[in-house]
Amino acid sequence: MGINDITGDVRRFKQIREEQNLTQTEFAEALGVKNSTADIERGRTKLSGQIVTELLRLYNINPLWLFGYSNQKLLHAGKGDVSPKVVTVDASDNENLVMVNQKAAAGYPHNVQDVDWYQQLPAFDLPLPQYRNATYRGFQIEGDSMMPNFMPEDWVLGKATVNMGEATNNKVYVVVLPDAVVVKKLQKLPDPSKVLLISLNQEYLPFEVQVSDIQELWQVNSKLTFHLDAPSESNLLRELQQGMLDLKNQMRTLK
Repeated sequence: MGINDITGDVRRFKQIREEQNLTQTEFAEALGVKNSTADIERGRTKLSGQIVTELLRLYNINPLWLFGYSNQKLLHAGKGDVSPKVVTVDASDNENLVMVNQKAAAGYPHNVQDVDWYQQLPAFDLPLPQYRNATYRGFQIEGDSMMPNFMPEDWVLGKATVNMGEATNNKVYVVVLPDAVVVKKLQKLPDPSKVLLISLNQEYLPFEVQVSDIQELWQVNSKLTFHLDAPSESNLLRELQQGMLDLKNQMRTLK
């Protein structure tokens, strides 16, 4: 699993500094880097997740643009951008399907822009036409708030949503918030700055979140489950007994 266009991210990083009319020392101070950014611009030091975060916070730099995955250079907080902040590729430059298990999901919101953090997550290429020409990510279900459709420890596969304008009412999404990753049905509200997140399990109440708090949004369109229970012998016996009773009743009707 690798990150695309290493020389390109160095070139774009330097471009940002020059556009801000900053020296390497001044740029380092703004980003919280020791001494200067010279080693980064020479390609000797990799861009850390902290630097990528600071570039977004200070200058609205789109991480996907920085690593060569997007032509959109700037993101604007509060404008509904919910696109993936990091995309990983294999040795052939094909996008990987990264799998985020329950344990990793706990740290996902805090590492959503950390390129190095993604290297520890399992990833693979799913060679099916339904998963082509789009970015997908897998997340493991935790808890029972989406039962019966999604069971604990199921995996959901979500397609990346670029902005809130693309989000569809009453579809199920993986929603990455500042402190949590949740799987919920989404409903837009009259106030466009908020959305309602709804659990399928009616024991859980819906709740509102600010659109500006949504870091990423993945529309769920498939799942992997390990809860395909075979009918038990007692169930089969009851079904057989019921079938015999129905047959007897039909015979009486015919007499």
